[in-house]
Amino acid sequence: MNRVLKGGLMMACGAVAAEAVRRFVYYEPQRRYDPWERSPYKEFSNRVLVVGGGFAGYTVAKTLGELTEDRDDVGVMVINKENFFTYWPMVAGIISSDVETKNVAQPLRRALIGSGASFRRAELESVDFEQKLVKTSSGLEFPYDHLVLALGADPAFFGIPGVEEHCISMKTLVDAENIRNRLIERYEEATLAREEASESNGKMDGDEIPESKLTFVVIGGGATGVEIASELHALAHKTLAPDYPNIDPKRVKIFLVDSNEEILKELDPALRRAARRHLEELEVKVINEVRAEEVTDGKVILDDGQEIESENVVWTAGNRASAKVEDLDVPQKGEKGVETDEYMRVPGRENVWAIGDCAANVDKDGEAVPPNAQAAVQQGEALAKNILAVIDGSDELTPFEYKPMGQLVELGSQFAVNEVMGVKFKGLPAALFWRAAYLFKLESPENRARIAADWFLDLFFHPSVTQIRGR
Repeated sequence: MNRVLKGGLMMACGAVAAEAVRRFVYYEPQRRYDPWERSPYKEFSNRVLVVGGGFAGYTVAKTLGELTEDRDDVGVMVINKENFFTYWPMVAGIISSDVETKNVAQPLRRALIGSGASFRRAELESVDFEQKLVKTSSGLEFPYDHLVLALGADPAFFGIPGVEEHCISMKTLVDAENIRNRLIERYEEATLAREEASESNGKMDGDEIPESKLTFVVIGGGATGVEIASELHALAHKTLAPDYPNIDPKRVKIFLVDSNEEILKELDPALRRAARRHLEELEVKVINEVRAEEVTDGKVILDDGQEIESENVVWTAGNRASAKVEDLDVPQKGEKGVETDEYMRVPGRENVWAIGDCAANVDKDGEAVPPNAQAAVQQGEALAKNILAVIDGSDELTPFEYKPMGQLVELGSQFAVNEVMGVKFKGLPAALFWRAAYLFKLESPENRARIAADWFLDLFFHPSVTQIRGR
């Protein structure tokens, strides 16, 4: 049966890889302007400044560039503290080395230039709304006629003692690498401990390091937590197994702690149960309807009295709007972020807009918009049209209407639970669909080809894993 699954996966990945390589080979990035033809951003009569380069910020800039392709009165610039944006759907795959970190970091500058926008790597310091200036931490100032706040999110720790100090939070790509490196480090410690035990008493009984060092606790039963738990299992049982033959991978204990009645509460109940069963098959222990009360350097204390001895805790139990918005003089709705109306305008601030995870956006019916990637992309596309409408003097703006397309959750390379346009499916077909869908959505043709090629080669070669310390 496993050979059949691998064969199906090989054929599907081969087709995807071939198409991705074909697109990559024939892809030629086209500049909207030659360097000597392009006017500097500050010289445009309508300057749109986008602060933040995630799904929301990138999409609104790209869409504006496409809509103004034949115009020379609108200049678009994106400023972001990194010169790439993170393709979050594939980040968990870094843990098991299913994908390479560099291929999940999509280059912002090249993509934006191709859309006719400018890019500067800078970090927001403050905004002078009277002078219409954005000030950066390096001292540079950027003027604007329209300002889009798309600053993303930060982890929410809810005041739980020890979480911020002792947990790995999924804020950046480096955090995924840190999770992977943590298990590699534990394996290296176990290997050395066995050598020391052998030299001292001539025995190696496999219990040379405490269980707490090989126990991982993932707090949060949403898509991110479920995917991380699955990738940790793959790392221990598949990726690292050939490199550490003297370590029993079953010594690695993985707990998934969730405060809800069931994991993946956004999905259909049948898919939740399927995901739960698959995690149990992976020997991931799922604990529902409990919350973390405290995290120390050696254990997790739950509010029902349970204590899990662990020195490896991953926090995925909640996000909040970027803390940077608290420094801005704009109306806010607590940790939900910047207050906006149904057109994504910030009340009381002329030509200031906010979208994505940093904003408490609402749709045309006044309902809250969920802080996820597909909503951010839809907001970016809709906001670009509204900004152009204001520039062109129109009073008829379009209220935002969120159209959920579904949700895809991968639990390892051969199993997923998907709900797409009301259609629910699971297992290997769902995993293949997950990979094809997210591969297609990657903006960078080069990244798309590299990931497809890696997936294809992994069918024949065991992925190698190294820990680059000090990175």
